[in-house]
Parts: sequence; C-alpha cells; structure tokens
Amino acid sequence: MHIVERDEDLAWILGSSYTVAVLGAHPEESRPAYYVPAYLREHGYRILPVNPKYAGGELFGEPVRERLAEIGEPVDVVDVFRGADKLPGHLEDILAMNPPPAVVWLQKGIRNDEFARALTDAGITVVQDRCMLEEHRRLL
Repeated sequence: MHIVERDEDLAWILGSSYTVAVLGAHPEESRPAYYVPAYLREHGYRILPVNPKYAGGELFGEPVRERLAEIGEPVDVVDVFRGADKLPGHLEDILAMNPPPAVVWLQKGIRNDEFARALTDAGITVVQDRCMLEEHRRLL
C-alpha cells in the first residue's frame, strides 16, 4: 500500500470507508478527538472509540475499548489522535487487529515517517497530517 497525498485518493477513502476506529477518542466536546468523530458520525460514519483511560464507558453510541485489537470486527480506518512520539507504541496494536484496517489516518499535526513506512510495509494505506473533518468538508 502507500502513503496518500492525492485528493482523489483522500476522497475515495472518505467516500468508501464508513467504519472508523478512533484511537485517542475523548469525551470532552472542545477537543478534536471528540468533535472530529462527532462530525463524522453525523455524516453517516460508525465511530468505534478507543482510549484506555475511558474504557468501559460509552462514546458516540459505542463502548470505549482499551485497545484497537479488542474491536474484533472489520474497521475501514483507524483515525489517530495521538502524538507522533507515541505512535511506535501503537504499532503492535494496529498490526494485531483482525482483520487489519485498510487505512491508518494520522490527524492534522501528526506525522511519523518511520511509523507510516512500517504500516505500508504491512499493506496498510496511510494518511499523515490531515484532518478527516477538514478533508471531508473540502472533498465531499
């Protein structure tokens, strides 16, 4: 797979990937890790929140999981709200997902080329440093 840069590829992902696991989902409405997935949910996406701090609770009408590998069903996109320095600690969890996600989307301000390369080597498409909400508004 590859690292996505072209608008056509971003639009295709956004228009065909409706199950989104949100790594770092947060219950505070003023935080991007809340209002971005809330926007996506309003536009027909199913949001599966993941955050060990809030595991056992509920967000976006779904239980909050501690780890991505706990989801146990197909996920189109893993939308990541974690700092670039924290990404290597999530690589094993992403690769343990069964089946693996088609896309890992790193939100605006998040870029880690080594992490992205490890994912693409595993056959996962990567988007870096782009906001799903902004790209959805711009392209769809």
